[in-house]
Amino acid sequence: MAHVRLFRHYIHLPFLILGLLDFLVLAGAFSGVVFFRYFGELTFFLNNLVYVIPSAIVFGLMNLLVMTAIGVHQSKLEEGMSGMMLRTILALIVSIPLSGIAYFFASDWLWYLGAVGVLTSASVLAVFALGLMRMLFFTLLGPDVFRRKVLVLGAGTRARQLLDDLTTPFNRKGFQLEGFVPIPDTPLEIPEKHLVRPAVSIHQYILHNPVREIVVAVDDRRKNLPMEDLLECKMEGVRIVDGVTFYERESRKVALEMITRGWLVFTDGFTVSTVSGFGKRAIDLLASGTLFLLALPIMALTVLAIKLEEGLKAPIFYSQERVGLDGKVFKVHKFRSMRVDAEKGGAVWAQKNDTRVTRVGAFIRKVRIDELPQVFNVLNGTMAFVGPRPERPVFVDKLAETIPFYNERHRVKPGITGWAQLCFAYADNEEDSREKLRYDLYYIKNQSLLLDLLIIIQTVEVVLFKKGSR
Repeated sequence: MAHVRLFRHYIHLPFLILGLLDFLVLAGAFSGVVFFRYFGELTFFLNNLVYVIPSAIVFGLMNLLVMTAIGVHQSKLEEGMSGMMLRTILALIVSIPLSGIAYFFASDWLWYLGAVGVLTSASVLAVFALGLMRMLFFTLLGPDVFRRKVLVLGAGTRARQLLDDLTTPFNRKGFQLEGFVPIPDTPLEIPEKHLVRPAVSIHQYILHNPVREIVVAVDDRRKNLPMEDLLECKMEGVRIVDGVTFYERESRKVALEMITRGWLVFTDGFTVSTVSGFGKRAIDLLASGTLFLLALPIMALTVLAIKLEEGLKAPIFYSQERVGLDGKVFKVHKFRSMRVDAEKGGAVWAQKNDTRVTRVGAFIRKVRIDELPQVFNVLNGTMAFVGPRPERPVFVDKLAETIPFYNERHRVKPGITGWAQLCFAYADNEEDSREKLRYDLYYIKNQSLLLDLLIIIQTVEVVLFKKGSR
């Protein structure tokens, strides 16, 4: 798709089109609410439209400003439509008081912004209207509309990992790979068909090719890195990004093989403010309390089913030691889904079609009912609602010896659900645990209240479609 250059900066044309459509939908939603609330007759409304337009314009611009500030449109690439709409709802909520403030500064011509209930009704209507418009927009323009062209500088080990992990149809959501530019006198690990060997400088190359981003994925930055050339590209509005950052952004996980302790120290993230900590705890209590009340009938039926299958003396719950915050061991509680003697020979990984699982256990595992008693762990503070899945001490000791940075996942409380559970299937071996750690580190690095809310919403999909359960 074409780009528009404003103030020496390239802006992807679809972003401008979508922003304009959002503004029109927002202004239309506001005008529709005013029509039904104060007019009800089309001719009368059109004759007085001049009095409605200023309020509609301010409402649309205020919402569009907040949407831009929190990256609503860009979030389609990283978070999908659900993340985009979640940010939109947040923007509409924030914009209500801002639009109200605008009324007090210009009450003589923004009459309808001050009308009781109009802002709230218009925001609710706008959510549905924006959702419908965006579905039509992305359907008509196709899946590649927001993809930006990316050029990778480097063709060694790091570049090969980007090629292997980020060029599958599943992962290539936000970019279109232009190719890899090899660095002179360095080993090549990229197939020739993916190489770009420009006859001119990279700066001259991007002037004739619509590259929006250059990813620096060289194995040794001290060797022949064209800094002046990259600076010229940056001044032309092309984004320059490190390979590790690009990998994290596009795959929504951290590249274990690329990072070092120095990267962990100097990179953004891995911090939680006191306010965010209080907010997270509030979400934990609200979510777990709500889940407990909603699931109480299901929990009662589960108890009855376990007793009917295995007798009145059969234990209902299964308590097991897990590693939590700062490596401290705690007891996690679950509905018992395996035979009482399931681990008489010692701790082993849960397997697909595990013969130790009871008939009731097989069902409650598939729909995650066995996890429900963990709400008590959240309430007593040993777990959070969202966080890495807690693992058993015997497995933690083994995995920490072979997987770098494995113990970093214990920097936060473990959770009932989490980013890794959403993005990857059940881990039943070391390689799976390594892959899940990539997602856990991403969550720990980027944790926020918004990300927690997004994970909670998307967990519904996991439950409904039985993803990741075993």
